[in-house]
Amino acid sequence: MERSAAEEAEGLVENAILIAGPTASGKSAMALDFAEREGGIVVNADSMQGYSILNVLTARPGAAELARARHELYGHIHPSRAYSTGAWLRDVMRLNEDGVLAGRVPVFVGGTGLYFRALVEGLSEMPDIPKNIRDRWRWELNERGAERLHRILRQEDPGAAAVIRPSDGQRLVRALEVLQVSGRSILTWQAERGKPLIDRASARFFLIEPERAFLVARIEQRFDRMIDAGALAEVAELSALKLDPALPATKAIGFRELEAALDGRIGMAEAIERAKIATRQYAKRQATWFRHQLGPEWQRIALR
Repeated sequence: MERSAAEEAEGLVENAILIAGPTASGKSAMALDFAEREGGIVVNADSMQGYSILNVLTARPGAAELARARHELYGHIHPSRAYSTGAWLRDVMRLNEDGVLAGRVPVFVGGTGLYFRALVEGLSEMPDIPKNIRDRWRWELNERGAERLHRILRQEDPGAAAVIRPSDGQRLVRALEVLQVSGRSILTWQAERGKPLIDRASARFFLIEPERAFLVARIEQRFDRMIDAGALAEVAELSALKLDPALPATKAIGFRELEAALDGRIGMAEAIERAKIATRQYAKRQATWFRHQLGPEWQRIALR
């Protein structure tokens, strides 16, 4: 028996605002403006801003912004943990179940496209990965490198290898561990969508699409402000933890470059320039993903 539209919408987050865009595009300011005007709550949808310690380097909202509206899912995960899209979606579900979002306009903002896809389309259930298998593939990544893992995946799961970049160690590890545990491609698991979390009919969708020169200037200026605001101290604190380099938090843009400067392996000016280049490259990848993956319901906002 088919479920009615009302039954399908039961438990969904209503009147949500989704704001996506590349790094440094002004998403957080837009989200805060919506939250203030509509009595909303800002919910982080950026994978790196969920980690603690790197407050400045990941451009998390500061004390002034936090005082203007409630913010959730910022800095709540220690960098020693690997935080996934599934874990983030469960955290959002918990906010909803606990009544945090009730009667308020939830403003989801960030640059992680898979988070928005999970909100809108749902997320397939992935198999649990035993620690020994997870450790095995992380060891392979650290000792033998991402390109070797990509060759293995190409032999075992050509479809997944075709959509995962050879340099994307984290996703390669995920694909291989899922394949080993379940005997099924991660693409098959991902195709089995779960239930959406938001009510699409009442939601508003915004995609910020800055003109390239405008965005590059913002990236350059913001990174200089990060240095002045204490990014180096955060890098030193995270580096002192001696974390597994395969963990996502260690891949925060600017961390490796500034860590190299603090260790004396490169000069500070070179580290800053490398970090700015890496940020520009990341922003370009984000913009490309959003342009091709987000549908017509997303209102494009051009900035220049």
